[in-house]
Amino acid sequence: MVIDKLRPLGSLVGYFKVFVFAALVMPMSLMAQSQEKKKPNVIIVITDDQGMGDLGCYGNPYIKTPNLDAFYKESVRFTNFHVSTTCAPTRGAIMTGRHTNRLNVFHTITGRSLLFEDEVILPQVLAQNGYTNGMFGKWHLGDNYPYRPEDRGFHEVVRHGGGGITQGPDYWGNDYFDDTYWHNGETQKYKGYCTDVFFSEAMDFIEENKNDPFFCYIATNAPHGPFNLPKKYLDMYKGVDGLKERFQRFYGMITNIDDNFKLLQKKLDELKIADNTILIFMTDNGTAGGHQVFDAGLREGKGSEYEGGHRVPLFIRWPDGQLTGGRDIDKLAAAYDLLPTFVDVLGLDFNPVKPLDGTSLKPLLYEQADNWPNRTLYIDTQRLQNLVKYRKYAVMDDNWRFVNGTELYNMNTDRSQTKNVIDQHPEVVEKLAEGYERWWQSFVDEGVNERYAYIKVGSPQENPSRISAHDMLTGKFNGMWHQYGATRAVQATGRWKIEFVEDGEYKISLCRFPRESGLEINATFPAQEKIVELDGTMPASVKSDFENAYLYVADVEQSAKVEKGQKEVSFTTKVSAGKYDMEAQLIDKDNRVHPAYYVYIEKL
Repeated sequence: MVIDKLRPLGSLVGYFKVFVFAALVMPMSLMAQSQEKKKPNVIIVITDDQGMGDLGCYGNPYIKTPNLDAFYKESVRFTNFHVSTTCAPTRGAIMTGRHTNRLNVFHTITGRSLLFEDEVILPQVLAQNGYTNGMFGKWHLGDNYPYRPEDRGFHEVVRHGGGGITQGPDYWGNDYFDDTYWHNGETQKYKGYCTDVFFSEAMDFIEENKNDPFFCYIATNAPHGPFNLPKKYLDMYKGVDGLKERFQRFYGMITNIDDNFKLLQKKLDELKIADNTILIFMTDNGTAGGHQVFDAGLREGKGSEYEGGHRVPLFIRWPDGQLTGGRDIDKLAAAYDLLPTFVDVLGLDFNPVKPLDGTSLKPLLYEQADNWPNRTLYIDTQRLQNLVKYRKYAVMDDNWRFVNGTELYNMNTDRSQTKNVIDQHPEVVEKLAEGYERWWQSFVDEGVNERYAYIKVGSPQENPSRISAHDMLTGKFNGMWHQYGATRAVQATGRWKIEFVEDGEYKISLCRFPRESGLEINATFPAQEKIVELDGTMPASVKSDFENAYLYVADVEQSAKVEKGQKEVSFTTKVSAGKYDMEAQLIDKDNRVHPAYYVYIEKL
């Protein structure tokens, strides 16, 4: 109870009388509830493009990760844990408990990273069970309503755009330092290095919510490229024999994460909530090149159907839940197992409206899995506009990996997948191949290739909507999805899936550069040292010959000339509520078609 310091004494006496009376008549059941221990907090730290070999605790002789190495020794570790081979798909599986191919999240761009709005996701389940939820860093499941984290159960959000800082949906000109991010849907500038900012904001959220159960999702964009990092972390690896600058930067970004992980643990200790917090460390796919230095005995890396593409660390510590002590679990597990595990361990009220692919890992966590089955799990790398059967896939059970229909590896004797024994075990091949057929048929039965995720415009939740070529459906993946795509003026054609939520008059503005850049459609500028890529430069813009803009949506087909000095070409038109394909193009003097890399749609 908070007492107003200016309240008169007589009034205070009345307050105390009411308080004493309430205490005397409070039912014993309510007294017991008030003393009941609150549900544990949940924190997931997930890094981007860091593989199993990119940690000291797994034998890497170069990398400095002392805090994560110490956490490894205190945790229950899953040693045979699998995610998707790229980032957005893994995040979709974590959030839903379902395989990512069901979710419209089987790519990282081209409209196929927008998580279907009718999926019930983890923060929504937790919110319905009394949790306050915060998300910090990389979302990568949609940048427009209704796909943003603040639309889907998170109460506090600080995030960059798209799949990485500097990608198309991100705020123009971000370079990892002193960037502008979206805070609960509004842009806000932050001071400091990106990873430091995301951890700092997360720790503020934790402190504000320490007295009630919370879910904190810290999803770093590091060590994803571009490999920008504070000088001190680059200097740590300078001069290391056999370590090229790319990997000096990559490892330096990971060491920075490691230092922030230490600060997070220190904050939990200071707040005296570490024991009642489920703290998880994991990564989103295999290493983005680290296997060239140290592979931890795994073949290949990010994007690969081989083990190095999808087997990643998963460390879990929860002292109050007796999950400590440095114990390995070698049973097959996957990212979509996390949601059903939380439901089971936390006792959450949840009735799935769609069948889950995951299963609760609680019996494994508590060594109560005497009859644990030999599961068969599936991964693939799609990265196309539509799902394609037999594309870059692996079928897994405890003993075998059946890869691309032509390779079989015995994981008990050949973890590095060097000896194909497919001719020696036809019965294993038949079983795993049949499993794949059933698995794929389940996607066909759900009609996944016939469904699309529509960006909703004209809604009070987001008006205007800032839409980028990152989410344009196209078969040409040539960089149009990146800020570089606008700078270099790469060519592509395609369409956006747009739902106008209400009849009305709309202003639709076609741009080459986003509004916050202040740049004209035909602006040219030299390479800028500040932004991206390993050499520290953003490519020059040299194209200045756009002459026409073209729009087609609903029954509207219009074009207009691009005037000198113009930043955007706007069309004002009436549109009826409904779902439509939208084409928005910039056309140069030679009649070559480019996307409008940014489109703004505003209901007037």
